[in-house]
Amino acid sequence: MTLIGILHQPRIPATEQMAADIAAWLAAQGHTAWTGSTWDEDDVNGRMPRFAFLIVLGGDGSTLRAARLTVPHNVPIFGINMGRVGFLSEAQVGNWQEKLSKVLQGDFWLERRLMLQAELERDGRVIASHTALNDVVVGRGRQARVLRLLLSVDGDYVTQYTADALIIATPTGSTAYSMAAGGPLLPPQLQNFIVVPVAAHLSLDRALVLHEDTIITIDVNMDHEAVLMADGQDSLSLQNGDKVVVQKHEHTCSFIRVESAGYFYRRLMRRLGHARQQNE
Repeated sequence: MTLIGILHQPRIPATEQMAADIAAWLAAQGHTAWTGSTWDEDDVNGRMPRFAFLIVLGGDGSTLRAARLTVPHNVPIFGINMGRVGFLSEAQVGNWQEKLSKVLQGDFWLERRLMLQAELERDGRVIASHTALNDVVVGRGRQARVLRLLLSVDGDYVTQYTADALIIATPTGSTAYSMAAGGPLLPPQLQNFIVVPVAAHLSLDRALVLHEDTIITIDVNMDHEAVLMADGQDSLSLQNGDKVVVQKHEHTCSFIRVESAGYFYRRLMRRLGHARQQNE
């Protein structure tokens, strides 16, 4: 008998009933399920080592939150899209039984994705640390004033950006904020970072693609509000002179896939086509 975790999204009421339906279906297949909320991090963390895998109901935001919970325990994620985008999800409301049946039969493969570790240094000591699957962003706050951000790679100074923000993205994050800012699209099999400035002014306005073992340091130079964000969910206020150090996380995040390895390109084209139709 296998214990399977199911997380629903409190902001999407339909996900709680769906979690109950999936738990009942799994019981009929001879498995036990535990259901909880993506917001109950302490409760989920305590149970995580017991899960064979984790079913996440919601959109990409729910998956990003779940990824940070699963990473230390090497628990793979099976996403069912009940949100707006669902780029990371493997199933939809209409086909979850078919795809989940394949998983229970062992007909799947694991896709491992690069994660980021970001540390905020102030006055020579680390005061905060965050994990991200999509991206780490150093950006301006409520005031419409640019930041001056000094970029160093492996301890060597590279350039100074005068921009609204600087994005450090993984291949997973290349289809998110990074893409909107003009960054390249990378398939998840690659192990690279992307550095993308947002609204660069009289400074380098091209994206940089860096090796996975690179250590990136951003020196913050400003006299107004600035913030550090991880996956658009965790936010910290920055001070002049702060350093943000970003590098590869020691763990990767695993996703359960039942489609072929080329799913990324098919899904990307569908999403881009859908977005164009909405804008027409």
